[in-house]
Amino acid sequence: MLLSPSSDQEFFRETTGRFLAEKAPVDELRRLHTDPSGYTDGYWRQGAELGWTSLLVGEAHGGGSISGDGLIDLTLVAGEFGTHAAPGPLVGTNVVAATLSEVAGDAAEHRFAEVVAGILDGSLVTAWAYTDKRPHDRLGDIALSVRIDGSEIVLDGVKRPVESAATASHILVTGASDGGLTQVLVPADAPGVTITPMDGVDLTRRFSEVAFDGVRLPLDALVGEVGGAADQVERQLQRALVIGAAESVGAMQRGFDMTVEYSFDRYSFGRPLASYQALKHRFADMKSWLEASHGLADGAAAAVAAGSPDAAELVSAAAAYVGSRSTDLLHECVQLHGGIGVTYEHDIHLYLRRATVNRDLFGTPADHRQRLASIFEEAAA
Repeated sequence: MLLSPSSDQEFFRETTGRFLAEKAPVDELRRLHTDPSGYTDGYWRQGAELGWTSLLVGEAHGGGSISGDGLIDLTLVAGEFGTHAAPGPLVGTNVVAATLSEVAGDAAEHRFAEVVAGILDGSLVTAWAYTDKRPHDRLGDIALSVRIDGSEIVLDGVKRPVESAATASHILVTGASDGGLTQVLVPADAPGVTITPMDGVDLTRRFSEVAFDGVRLPLDALVGEVGGAADQVERQLQRALVIGAAESVGAMQRGFDMTVEYSFDRYSFGRPLASYQALKHRFADMKSWLEASHGLADGAAAAVAAGSPDAAELVSAAAAYVGSRSTDLLHECVQLHGGIGVTYEHDIHLYLRRATVNRDLFGTPADHRQRLASIFEEAAA
């Protein structure tokens, strides 16, 4: 990520990379495959100390960034997460921390200060429940209902998939009210909340289905105004997609580098695989996909960080392209490794698994192409 990172950003990226290489090597990832959480508390707390959870939170709330642009700095962490197929709830904690710290007013700050502080020091994990289960699983199709009943908020519906819901202390829930979208911060142990683990292909990321059956909470659990959360949710979505794109590009880069190295080391009929013309064409295609993905992911991150009016367009362009090409490239990498590439013992599948999961979170490539079409139609009207 980033063609010209500053010296501080490069140091931050290298520090994260070294930490992940030490604390989350491939052997550890394989061990965590059977762990219910997919990561350890000590690992996540140490990551929080490195700054993984504080980059989108202002200094007034205890956060801070490396460069003054926290989202750009966070893409460096996400890229390293992809490069190492690293465990940890990077998206949920950062999206929720940013949202809670941005809610206007001293009263809101007082309500959520303890949760934000827990996220920043790594003692708490939070999740964002955005996507509804089928048939309401398309991008932006929110079915879970949020209504006001006297002095209480009532939630009914099901969200899936929700990352790290099983280890989260609080879940930020996006629901539909009469006036529009509404968000509520729900304690994971609130009466009426049922968390059911789901199967997944990533070795260390854990997802759950979360059901809300008449969940009642006081009004101070509202994050923002009733029916007025559309802009807030759009910012959250853009941030989540930027983090995911950066992570997928990191996985693409690692898979590509592994395959290039293998193609020079592996000999067939007395020649390295890299010398065959047919394979050179395939590598050229993969390289073009990789560089385009780098550019789109970086461009989307810069647009969201700057609050650009074309941020939604650039984010969906990155999500559509990176989502499609990441799995295309990594499938090619698997095939170019030959028979060993399709075995569980080889490491290449770790990166394919990560990209495959990211491809369908917060909208599929098809969803984002449709979103782009809608943006263009509105611009032309």
